[in-house]
Amino acid sequence: MSEIADRYRRLADLVADTVAAVPPERWSDPSPCEGWSARDVIGHLVDTQALFLGFVGRAMPPGPHVDDDPAAAWHHARASVQAELDDPERAAAPFEGITGPTTFEESLDRFVNTDLVLHRWDLARATGQVVALDPADMHRIREAMAGLEGGLRSPGAFGPELPAPEGADEQTAFLAWAGRRA
Repeated sequence: MSEIADRYRRLADLVADTVAAVPPERWSDPSPCEGWSARDVIGHLVDTQALFLGFVGRAMPPGPHVDDDPAAAWHHARASVQAELDDPERAAAPFEGITGPTTFEESLDRFVNTDLVLHRWDLARATGQVVALDPADMHRIREAMAGLEGGLRSPGAFGPELPAPEGADEQTAFLAWAGRRA
C-alpha cells in the first residue's frame, strides 16, 4: 500500500470515530459550514468520495443513504474508496484534473484528504465534540493548497481567511486560514 492509501485510511478512521460519537439527536445541528447541518457535512463527504471515483470512470456501489444512517453511509463510502487506493493499478488511474494531469490517488490526497481533516473538525464542532488536528496534516494541507487560493475562497470550498486571534495556537491559526473560527 502507498503512503496516500495509508493517510486516507488514518484520516477516514478519524472521521469514522467522530461520526460514531455523534448523538442521534445532533445530526440536524448546524455546522460551521454555512447552511449545513452535521448530516450535511457527512453527506458532502460521502458525495465527494463518489465524485472522485467518477473522475476515473468508476461508480460508488449502491449502499446506505446518509439520510437513513449517516454512519453506515460513511463506512460504505470510505470502504469503496479505500479498496481503490489499496489496488496500486487502480490508484494510479490517470485523469485530467482541475490542476492538469493527475492520478486518482494524487488528486484524492490533495482534495479529499483535505476535506477529511477540515470536515471532521466541522462535524465535531457541530455536535459538541472536541478534536485536535495533527500538525503534520495542517502543514500538508497548506502545502497542497498552495497556489489554489483563488479557487479555495469560493462558495462550497474554504471560507474567506479570517484573522487569527493574537497568540493563537497552531490549530486555531490553521482554522482561521481555512475560514473557520475555533
